[in-house]
Amino acid sequence: MTELLDILSGAPFWVAVLRVATPLVLGTLGVLLCERAGVLNLGVEGIMVVGAFGGWLVVYAGHGLWTGVLAAALVGALFGLLHAALTVGLALSQHVSGLGITMLATALSYYGYRVAFPKVNTPPTITPFAPMEGLGIPVLAAQTPLTLLALALVPLLAWVLWRTPLGLAVRMVGENPQAAEGQGIRVLAVRTGAVVAGSALMGVAGAFLTLSAFNAFYFNMVNGRGWICVALVVFASWRPGKALLGALLFAFFD
Repeated sequence: MTELLDILSGAPFWVAVLRVATPLVLGTLGVLLCERAGVLNLGVEGIMVVGAFGGWLVVYAGHGLWTGVLAAALVGALFGLLHAALTVGLALSQHVSGLGITMLATALSYYGYRVAFPKVNTPPTITPFAPMEGLGIPVLAAQTPLTLLALALVPLLAWVLWRTPLGLAVRMVGENPQAAEGQGIRVLAVRTGAVVAGSALMGVAGAFLTLSAFNAFYFNMVNGRGWICVALVVFASWRPGKALLGALLFAFFD
């Protein structure tokens, strides 16, 4: 019991908890934004994979780390646009489309890796984000900028959803699209924008793994985190603050 208390009271344990929770926070916020607009995005697992690969490949090609994060967000947004076109524009099954996005994005990432590095047995490495040692709080000082970005996005998304006309529109099209349309809100546009923005966050969640937690791209490195994000959204009752607590709780036990 004493050893357990020593572990729980030490900063290294909470540093690890926050690091493990970061991709879950980003991915969960992305899924939450999609579902608030009335679209279930089961493509999160694949979008995290393609975000991890795309961001890492851009940095490996010689570009900056933040350029890699932007690339991961863009590629995630592209797959989100595809999902929105299928589910919002064509009204196809959200479950089938999401699973198809996951399989497509994962397969393209693995295929792209094999084409780019056909004779490599050990994954090439990059120089990842460095910890923010200048911060005064020890737990945060050991984290990278992407963790601080994830923490900052939680209150920002909550403010947007509950304190802005845009957030009201997103919630309206998710809860009662007929009433939203009656108020002059373009349901198709709002839902598409929410899915694209949410998928961009999923791409950044994947990029955290290759640009911050690790320094290379590995097969199966996402390892089901996307599905955990879907579960965390339900656990959090579709609220960003509870989503953060759920991610930290999962990371605690992990």
